[in-house]
Amino acid sequence: MARRGIALSTSDARREAVVDSAITEFARTGYHGTPINTVAANAGISPAYVFKLFPSKVELFVAALDRCFELVEQAMATGAACATGTDPEAVLHEMGGAYAELITDKRLLMLQVHAQSATDIPAIADAVRDGLARITTYAKTRSGAPDDRVQNFIAYGQLCHLITTLELDGHDSPWAAILTAGIRHPHAHDLPVTK
Repeated sequence: MARRGIALSTSDARREAVVDSAITEFARTGYHGTPINTVAANAGISPAYVFKLFPSKVELFVAALDRCFELVEQAMATGAACATGTDPEAVLHEMGGAYAELITDKRLLMLQVHAQSATDIPAIADAVRDGLARITTYAKTRSGAPDDRVQNFIAYGQLCHLITTLELDGHDSPWAAILTAGIRHPHAHDLPVTK
């Protein structure tokens, strides 16, 4: 997930690799269940170098979470740019669609889920609040929607998390149909392949 169009030094490139690896590994086994050695091995560098870049596991987790929310905001911006006109509902709708596509990469979704389960750690709780503040403020500012519509947009995002983590799309139970009605969730196999 290195940033496009930016030439990175070796140190910056390794930092990017570590953050990308951290997203993958923390999404898989959470903050408490992921040793730094696993992140380092996935990034192809030594644990000592990971600690040189991120002096603590909490700092690494927060960096991964910050990147996650950065990617969420980028997806929302991409979606908003697709809206025809300036109608707040249309802008929010396109933002939601772009977010639904983003979380087909379950790493970002599961990282958020695991972050919520580790909010007993103050730095992680702060990072979750900061990320939520970031995307709520962006949704409000970019769409121009009233507060209640932005609240609904964020609430739908949380419902999307539930639907995606439990794979409720296409589930034939009446209760699942109630939860998934009107919510679009592309599956990874439905998306075009990008290189």
